Amino acid sequence: MKFLLVLLVVVVGLWLILKRGSKGGASKIDAAVPPTPKSSTPEGVSQMVACARCGVRFPQEEALRDVQERIFCSQAHLAAGPQ
Repeated sequence: MKFLLVLLVVVVGLWLILKRGSKGGASKIDAAVPPTPKSSTPEGVSQMVACARCGVRFPQEEALRDVQERIFCSQAHLAAGPQ
């Protein structure tokens, strides 16, 4: 029983030391590197739009539009019109 208590104290002590060490290192790194401004949409990510017929969301680049600028996901839904 004494062995388990000593082991528990050692493990908690090591955990506290490592936890404190990681906080100190992170704050030094954060202070050295200025924050970068983030855009609303990351590069390589396209805006998602919803089909006027079925409501499925898909990338804007794949959208088909009719004369009234409504968005459709496929040629069949474009021909069928909005629901």
